[in-house]
Amino acid sequence: MRLISIVVPCYNEEEVLPLFYEEIQKTMQQMREEHSDLSFELLFIDDGSKDKTLALLRDMALRDERVRYISFSRNFGKEAGMYAGLEHSRGDYVVVMDADLQHPPAFLPKMYNYVKDGEYDCATTRRVSREGESRLRSFFARLFYKIMNRISQTEIVDGAQDFRFMSRQMVNAILEMREYNRFSKGIFSWVGFRTRYIEYENVERPAGTSSWSFWGLFRYSLEGIFAFSTAPLTAATYMGVLIMFIALVALIVLIVKAIIVPDPDLRFLAGIFVLCLLSGLQLFCTGMVGHYLSKTYLEVKHRPIYLTRETEETYRRKMEDCL
Repeated sequence: MRLISIVVPCYNEEEVLPLFYEEIQKTMQQMREEHSDLSFELLFIDDGSKDKTLALLRDMALRDERVRYISFSRNFGKEAGMYAGLEHSRGDYVVVMDADLQHPPAFLPKMYNYVKDGEYDCATTRRVSREGESRLRSFFARLFYKIMNRISQTEIVDGAQDFRFMSRQMVNAILEMREYNRFSKGIFSWVGFRTRYIEYENVERPAGTSSWSFWGLFRYSLEGIFAFSTAPLTAATYMGVLIMFIALVALIVLIVKAIIVPDPDLRFLAGIFVLCLLSGLQLFCTGMVGHYLSKTYLEVKHRPIYLTRETEETYRRKMEDCL
């Protein structure tokens, strides 16, 4: 038997979780009918949800032995959720997908066919449209991919999703990267392996709302840039040279003007101009270096990526003790 682990990070997904469970059951049944040697496990990661997500997962785990879950002690973020799912998965193949049905379960049979024969180590989806998103958000998303691929040696395909069907070999390679500051899109590309991209149109959520705000995505994009490129440090150096050159030229022009047409105000303005220019440059470069140092600071602490409060096993034992 070949076991497929389906890892599903969840954060406040009580509205859409029953819909997802219904759809994934249909897909698993279809795949079992086509491939009798397949078995499944559903591994949900409750990322400190504040709604009834955990209660739903408890009920599902009691009714369906294929359902497992890990509930975090607090919200650690989707990156930690994906890592925990990969770490605790038992399958020969591992799927990572969202519970909001924007990653359609109907793609799983096709993804399995690409990976099962060993021709590909990973099958993933790539959005070719961004219908349902605001123009501003779409613009910055495309801009991020362009910037990232220019300044980093790790290529990230525009529109690539976290929705992935991976071989155990690729999953093990990802788990070797235990960095605290994680950017999985970059990690998936960095480890290499042969990947098949499946293009599809964007799918909107059938229920609930996304927990990703514009500023949340913006901060996440910065995490990717700082995690897979040192170009900002180099850019700060070039910017420093450029601004010093501009300041020097401006200072010479003001000195010449002061000599030709004596004016005490020109000297004062020259001093203010140079002071503001160089102070701004110093603050910018210091902030850039400080951001990299803060990442290093968090890494050397060796804090756990996540902390577990409850699993389906501990919950079952608790229920048995109560009985």
